[in-house]
Amino acid sequence: MLNIAVVAGGYSDEYKVSLKSCELVFDSLDDEKYNKVRVRILKEGWYAEIDGEKFPINKEDFSYTINGNKHKFDCVVNIIHGTPGEDGYLQAYWELIGLPYTGCNFYQSALTFNKKDCIAVLEKYGIPHAKSVYIHQNLPYDIDEILNKIGLPCFVKPNQSGSSLGISKVHEKSEMRVALELAFKEDKEVLIEEFLDGTEVSVGVIQYKGETKIVGITEIVSHNDFFDYEAKYEGASDEITPARLNDETRKKVEEIAAKAYESLQMTGISRSEYIIVNGLPHFLEMNTLPGFSPASIFPQQAEYSNLNLKDLFDNEIEIALNRKNLWNA
Repeated sequence: MLNIAVVAGGYSDEYKVSLKSCELVFDSLDDEKYNKVRVRILKEGWYAEIDGEKFPINKEDFSYTINGNKHKFDCVVNIIHGTPGEDGYLQAYWELIGLPYTGCNFYQSALTFNKKDCIAVLEKYGIPHAKSVYIHQNLPYDIDEILNKIGLPCFVKPNQSGSSLGISKVHEKSEMRVALELAFKEDKEVLIEEFLDGTEVSVGVIQYKGETKIVGITEIVSHNDFFDYEAKYEGASDEITPARLNDETRKKVEEIAAKAYESLQMTGISRSEYIIVNGLPHFLEMNTLPGFSPASIFPQQAEYSNLNLKDLFDNEIEIALNRKNLWNA
């Protein structure tokens, strides 16, 4: 049997969502194939959790010791949302110590977690997106100049954050100060993005058995002003799978979502957000570690596609074990 670390937690406010995701993923792994252990990576420490006991992780080789016996892992199933598990840091660490891990490589993790850089790269491949302006907390910026370019309403977003933390929809110039303060609490870099009046969809894309597969397209109908944390995790939205799209629009969404995934040379599970305006999907962001809590979209899409989560994670682990370590290629 393979020894599998199911790694959850993280250093951001998303750690609570990650811990919920961990349970569904842990239960989905095949007990006949894997000896699975929950591993927590939190600000207060790294540890394996077994039957309520905590065993510190040795960061030299990501092992733990019980009664003098060292236990090592064959593969990591990473389910950390936010830093340091979704922005490339842990992926680079596991790469350096030669430990296989699920999901995309560290470069793709870092790139997709940085909304500004991800949009800039995808623009080169012809992926449509909303207009946006990037600002830094410690550099001068002119709100009037920005709003003249972007218009109102607009969105103010932390450049590197997930779960809609720190995002505001701004209707009046007078609301900008509070919106920026909220965003800067999450990140020193902020995107101010134009409002696109259209249908919001979330698209699950994976590499499955050697091919790019669209898992599902979910239409998002928020009960709030936009798809915020409450809408995502506390039931304040309708998530309709499959999305109510005509065949032509659905094919266009699938085409652009697959192109974005392949353009970034992605592997592993992803869920990307688009706004469809006049039949054309506009890219917002890509999540390389989407939620797996009971309220999350990707498990709904997998169910719609008759994709068994046990088979899905078998596929993810197989990709991880077969991926060549960059230093030994």
